[in-house]
Formats: sequence, C-alpha cells, structure tokens
Amino acid sequence: MPGWVREGMNPSPTIDPLNFVSDFFRIKTKGGRMTTKKDRTTGYFSKLETMTGAERRRYLNKKLKQIVAYAYEKAPAFKKKMDRAKMKPQDVQAVNDLERLGITEKTDLIGMQKKSPPFGGFNGVPPESLSRIFVSPGPIYEPGEMHYEDTRWAQGLFAGGFRPGDICQVTFSYHLVPFAFMLDESLRLLGCRTIPAGVGNTELQIQTLKDLKVSGFLGTPSFLHAILQRFKEIGLNPKKDLSLKTAFVAAEMLPESLRESIESEWGIMIRQSYGTADIGCLGFECLEKNGMHFPDDCIVEIVDPQTGKQLGPGEVGEVVGTCFNRVYPLIRFGSGDLSYFSDEPCPCGRTSPRLIRIVGRVDQVTKVKGMFIHPGQVDAVAAKFSELCGCQVVVTREKHQDQMVFRAELAGPCRDPQKLTEDLKKTIQDILRLRGEVQLLNKGSLPKGAKKIEDKRVWE
Repeated sequence: MPGWVREGMNPSPTIDPLNFVSDFFRIKTKGGRMTTKKDRTTGYFSKLETMTGAERRRYLNKKLKQIVAYAYEKAPAFKKKMDRAKMKPQDVQAVNDLERLGITEKTDLIGMQKKSPPFGGFNGVPPESLSRIFVSPGPIYEPGEMHYEDTRWAQGLFAGGFRPGDICQVTFSYHLVPFAFMLDESLRLLGCRTIPAGVGNTELQIQTLKDLKVSGFLGTPSFLHAILQRFKEIGLNPKKDLSLKTAFVAAEMLPESLRESIESEWGIMIRQSYGTADIGCLGFECLEKNGMHFPDDCIVEIVDPQTGKQLGPGEVGEVVGTCFNRVYPLIRFGSGDLSYFSDEPCPCGRTSPRLIRIVGRVDQVTKVKGMFIHPGQVDAVAAKFSELCGCQVVVTREKHQDQMVFRAELAGPCRDPQKLTEDLKKTIQDILRLRGEVQLLNKGSLPKGAKKIEDKRVWE
C-alpha cells in the first residue's frame, strides 16, 4: 500500500472515520514549511481513503442522518420531497433507506426555481448569507457558500498528482458558472497557487505557461490538446520551455488515444474526474487509471432510472449523488448520466468503489465543449425567429474538438439567408453560450420525432 502523504505521521492501524479530522495542512517542519515532498504518485489526501467497507458504511450512514435532519428543517423543497414519500428524518438511518426517496433531476430544478426563486427551496441557508450566486445553463441558479470547505475536488486533485507549491493554471470558465471557483478553492486547500486564466486566449495561455513555469493544468482535454499543438507550431521545445507535470481534465470525455499521445510525447500525467456544478465531485481517477473513485464525503448511487432502486456492481444505471453541504444540501440528485461501478480492490490502496465509465444519458441534455445544453434551450433559440418552424442541434467531434451545428428548418422562403444565419449565430451564443455553425433547411427536412439534440460523437 502506498505511504501516507505527510512525513512524521504515524497513523493508527485502526481508523476511526467518525472522529477523523484531517491534519494534512497542519504538519510542518521546524522552519514552518510543509514537509510534503513532490512525489506525485504515492500517498493519500486523507486516511478516509483506505477505510474498510464496514468503516465506510458507518461513516456515510452517520453523515447521511445528519444532513437529512438538517435539510428537512432548513430546505423547504427537501421537506416536501420527504413528505411526498411519507417519511420523517428518523426513517433514514442508512444509505439503503434512500431508495424510498424520489430522485431530483437537473432538469427539475429549472421549473422548481421558477416557482420558488432563486434556488427552488433547496438552499439550506438564506440567500443573504451567500458569497456568490452562480448561473449555469438552463438557467439554473446555484448558491456559493461564504467559506468553501468541500474537500472532494482536492482529494481528486491530490490523486491526480497535484502537490503543495504547484503553480496551477485554471482554464475553466470563471464567468457565471461555479466549477472554476470550486477548483480554485480546492487548489488553495491543497497549498497550490492558482492562475485564474479562464477559457480561450490560447496565445496568452501559452505565454503564461512558459513564463510562470506552470506545473499543473486544469481544463478540458480538447483545450489542453489545442494548447500543446499550438506550443509545437510556434517552435517551442516542450522539454526546455514547458514545466507542466500534471493535468486535471473534466467536462468532456477523455479519449484514451488522446491521453496516451499527450503523456508519451509531453510527459504530462493526465487524470480525469467526474461531477456536476450542482453537487460537486462524484468521481476521480488515481494513478492506476482503472475507473474513478467515489470521494469520501458524499454518497454515490447507481440507480435504475425507472424504479429508483439501487443497482450492484456492473449494472448500468443513473449516477445519483447526495452531498453533505449544508448550504446546498442536494439529496438524491440525478446527474442524468448512465454508468456502472466496480467494488474490486484497486492497486492504489484506495478502498472506495469506482465509476468505470460514462456510457450515455438518461435524457437529451448534452455536454458540448464543457457546457451543458438542454433541449429547451435549443427551442428557445428557434423561438426568437418567426422564419423557423423546426430546429435541431447536431454534435460531432473532429481532431479532439467538439463541433456543433444548429439545423434550422425554414417555414417558407427566406429573404435574406445571410442575415438570418448571422442573427442565429449570435442568438446561439447568447442562449447556449457556445459558438456553432448554422445550417438552413427547407421545410420538412427534419424527420418527425427527431431528437432535439443529436450526439454523433465517437470516443476512441
């Protein structure tokens, strides 16, 4: 089993997870510096990662009972959910008891927030006590806590090779959505320094990587690939001019062919993660690259979408999460993604189950270039134009980059196709927050019953 991450620590062979408080960030040398070495392949973020099955059940059951009691008292929408199931907080004593509760889907939040703004009644603290309010596609409003204490992304970052003292370039969007802020706070918890680079500006991103000797990259796989390709095109030497050691990628599928080519050519360790903006981290890769470990401070279920029943290892179902965040206590929150898990031992020594891979969607909500798009948003674009009678978004992938085409069916003759195309492109960017091509079609070109979002991507 790999060693613990901090020197001077003599962990007890018997872990008491119910009373465990991580001292990772308090272990210092006499000079006041953290003693953690830049060994990127061993160690754990906390002792919880090697709990036995019995210890993990005890730990999760206790945390579940606490958050259910809290949310029932503080979050009106959750109380209604419990009341509909004819349940009281004392009826939830273990993870298996969650089967009696319905699943709240991401798409449900849009309607619920319209009826009970701004958070649909799921917030566990009043809005005036928040630090930020985020706006995700939908739109879906999400509360930002005053003090970020969630360690799940930090746990995943550590497993992916990030270490105290790293300079980390965060290329996820800091505009409206919460993910970049979550990672920024998690890197600070880990003792790293951050560059809030955001998306785009490839030339500036390259200059920053080079000048500041950035050791950690956080972003989509496709953007990492684009930056490295451009790095090569302008004649820079990766061994001399690039200091990147590790990359944390998310929001897109990571094709193994892309990972292998980057790791072999550039010597960068790449690990991926899984989660949602609403509920946070639900899985992260370790050194072994054999699935994504469930983080310790949440409950991950694989659930039959029809019955809500929990499924066992190897059975495909919806990924459903429960977090212990008192600011936004989402309990049995459906991701819409289909996956399956394994509880076989992992050579890394972590004992949590692992999501093996995402195999599809329960609904038509689709992630493109790291952003979710909803069928309702596609219709919202078309509704702005009286010239249209139908629409569809088609998503493909070329050279590790997502491509989006908005297919617009004309109701009749169009006087100025060029102007309509340009106006559509602007509206697509405003509503979907993505750039895409526009294809104008004659009436009747789209088949009856066609999917509003057609995902034709193939992952190697």
